[in-house]
Amino acid sequence: MSFDALQEKIRAKKNPTVAGLDPKPEQIPPHILKASYETYGETLQGAAEAVWTFNQGLIDALCDVVPAVKPQAAYYERLGWRGLEVMERTIAYAREKDLFVIADIKRGDIGSTAQAYADAWLGETQVGGAAHAAFGADCVTLNGYMGADSVNPFLKVAGERDKSVFILAKTSNPGSGELQNVAAGEGDTVYGLMADLIEKWGAGTEGKHGYTRAGAVAGATYPEELQKLRARMPHTFLLVPGYGAQGGTAEDVQYAFNKYGHGAIVNASRSIMCAWQKTGRDGTDYQEAARAAAVAMRDDI
Repeated sequence: MSFDALQEKIRAKKNPTVAGLDPKPEQIPPHILKASYETYGETLQGAAEAVWTFNQGLIDALCDVVPAVKPQAAYYERLGWRGLEVMERTIAYAREKDLFVIADIKRGDIGSTAQAYADAWLGETQVGGAAHAAFGADCVTLNGYMGADSVNPFLKVAGERDKSVFILAKTSNPGSGELQNVAAGEGDTVYGLMADLIEKWGAGTEGKHGYTRAGAVAGATYPEELQKLRARMPHTFLLVPGYGAQGGTAEDVQYAFNKYGHGAIVNASRSIMCAWQKTGRDGTDYQEAARAAAVAMRDDI
């Protein structure tokens, strides 16, 4: 799915947001953990199966509200191969529910390694005479600070399979300015040069809504930079992290969109996923709480 497909899902649901699926075991309702641990013990498998149950419930509760979900690979990798298997299941289940899936993997290696990652997450792996999709995401996040060598293999596979990527430009974390805001040339910054590269890398792949396959990550926590990036990257779809728990507001994220309200999707993870922790019902209402938080975010934006 290209960004055309994502934009159409956003328009259909009137909601430019993506729900992050980044659960730690301690963020999962106690009744889910208890049932999983009774079956599998307090093991990595027990934690992974609890994540799977939690993710299924969240997807069921959110699939008619949000157009997309974004599982973050680190939270699955910390559970070993069992966690990655749950991430694979989560991606497949979300796609069954007609959600756009952004695999937040932030890969950034070069050459044959980048090609292997691209095959794994967006494409297929050749096994003898057969080809198999390993994870089958619609889109991935990338770190492009090693240059085009780390991005081109993903763009090639994305082009072949009508998929897309988001490349880090100006991220939402407090330390991002240590590198990204460093002066680079006369009156420019490192993140500004990266923005130009992203537009260059995606050139010629514009879809019917005007956006290339090479999107960019631009944090809500830096609204001034976000506004500059929107103006500088007219053909680039933006993924905007930092809303909610990190402090970004609806007023901040408005700068990510073009004059028609298109061209960006805003992420929230903890504020939706952990909404059950604020209701006082010990997680038995986690689906209702997540849905209410997602609706509130949609309406706020």
